[in-house]
Amino acid sequence: MATTTAAPKTKLTGGSFLLEEHNLNDLFTPEDFNEDHQMVVKLAEEFAVNEVVPNAEKMEHKEWAVCRELLKKAAEMGLTNADIPSEFGGSDMDKVSSAIISDFMSKSGSFMVTLGAHSGIGTLPIVFFGTEEQKKKYLPKLATAEIVGAYALSESTSGSDAMNARTRAVLSPDGKHYILNGEKFTAFLVEKDFPGFSVGAEEKKLGIRGSSTAPLILNDCKVPVENVLGEIGKGHVIAFNILNVGRFKLGASCVGGARSSLVSAISYAKERKAFNKSIADFGLIREKLAQMAAGIYAGESMVYRTVGMMDTALGLTDKTPEAIRKAIEEYAVECSIIKVMCSEMLDFVVDETVQVYGGYGFVEEYPAERPYRDSRVNRIFEGTNEINRLIITGWLLKRAMSGQLPLLPAIKKTMDEVMAGPSLEELEGTLEAEQKIVSNAKKLSMLVAGAASQKYLQKLADQQEIMGAIADMVVETFTMDSCLLRARKFIETHGESKASLVTAMTQVYIAGAMNRLEASAKKVIAAVADGDMLRTQMAIVRRLVKFDPVNVIGLQEQIAARVLETGKYVTV
Repeated sequence: MATTTAAPKTKLTGGSFLLEEHNLNDLFTPEDFNEDHQMVVKLAEEFAVNEVVPNAEKMEHKEWAVCRELLKKAAEMGLTNADIPSEFGGSDMDKVSSAIISDFMSKSGSFMVTLGAHSGIGTLPIVFFGTEEQKKKYLPKLATAEIVGAYALSESTSGSDAMNARTRAVLSPDGKHYILNGEKFTAFLVEKDFPGFSVGAEEKKLGIRGSSTAPLILNDCKVPVENVLGEIGKGHVIAFNILNVGRFKLGASCVGGARSSLVSAISYAKERKAFNKSIADFGLIREKLAQMAAGIYAGESMVYRTVGMMDTALGLTDKTPEAIRKAIEEYAVECSIIKVMCSEMLDFVVDETVQVYGGYGFVEEYPAERPYRDSRVNRIFEGTNEINRLIITGWLLKRAMSGQLPLLPAIKKTMDEVMAGPSLEELEGTLEAEQKIVSNAKKLSMLVAGAASQKYLQKLADQQEIMGAIADMVVETFTMDSCLLRARKFIETHGESKASLVTAMTQVYIAGAMNRLEASAKKVIAAVADGDMLRTQMAIVRRLVKFDPVNVIGLQEQIAARVLETGKYVTV
């Protein structure tokens, strides 16, 4: 099943959202799903509901035969081979379809982790870096789930520090094998039956208990020289590039998980009675539901915007693995932003779902408890959120210094504009106030990054708290921008009357995000300036974050009323 995106035609530069306003014609949203995409949505959702959910309890209790059988069934349905080229037995889907599978299969809970590990980080290294012989040998079997892919990167002593792996590979005297010792090495294709390879005891985990996690042990493990993946000594290159894909897929999965959790919260809120009425009638419960919906809308908007940009870039390049890898790598910063925002959004949603359930939310027999436990790992794997925050700021500054992203000239231009005094520019149409807010958010993010860079120069990377705060501003800016552009495109396509819900969710999200962005800006400025400079820069911050408040309570009531009426997250 090959799917294609009716994608915009302009290839956008990664990170350029911070410097310019993207054209609505270059924006992909869930409203742009074509018939192929809708078919993938239906296929993934039905498989999750009909095949996986009924077996969830068995997988929670480590019945791995069930998990393996489901993986084969998923393969028969074409859910495991989206990213494998057709000549090796794959369906060669576009990245939107790949994200859809992660999104709508997330109802399956832990099984989505198994599916994602197999079809993503367990397969893509061979797709992107494998030799022709390696692809012919492994990809067809991975596509059908005849063999199951696993991915081993971190070690017990190195964690997120992929460059500090202690596993060693020594070429055998006859030159035919590498002898591996340690726990992991990312640049080799290791089969489970290779001499010296073993799997350690199953880890007892807080969550995702329906997926298998165990140490892989290499004790004089003999690996044929033809199983070297990529270049010798460059395993980290494979790891870092594959993580980009893992991050946007994880974000999509978090969006889907949040949707499911909201359905659960709505259902219970309508059913539960207190003080002679449904708790869904209480304002603070309705506020929770509205905030959850707005967060889902925000995550959904940025995920599909990013994969749409990827598909556009892929459509304008060669279909070689190297070209595909570079097209995805272009949006590394957006992938890290998605990973951070969506994992933390899901944590918020599942936490609030537990709160809606009250005491029952803490009980295993009720459906709020397991998603709460399962969600927590999303802020850890695919690079911890702390690591990804450092990547976000570091990536932008590195690109600026190399000239690949004209960030430095943009910072100077913004500083000149700000010092010239308030702008009299008037924006027209619905959401004009939000357009001004997002424009100021971009300016403020650049000014704060510029102030920090000016003080610390090349040593800014050592100031992790400042790097993290700048990243938080960039995350909020991209998220607000994605919400706003989607709402404006919705209005342009469907009219203002049908866009009332997406408009409300956009306004609610932006109002809260701007407050968070202001706090991060003040945190950085207070750390990099003092005296008159501090007072001057704080005055600029106050000017750029100033906006007339919207009636958030009224907007939340509008959102809550609609999700309660439909029983789920909707946009109309």
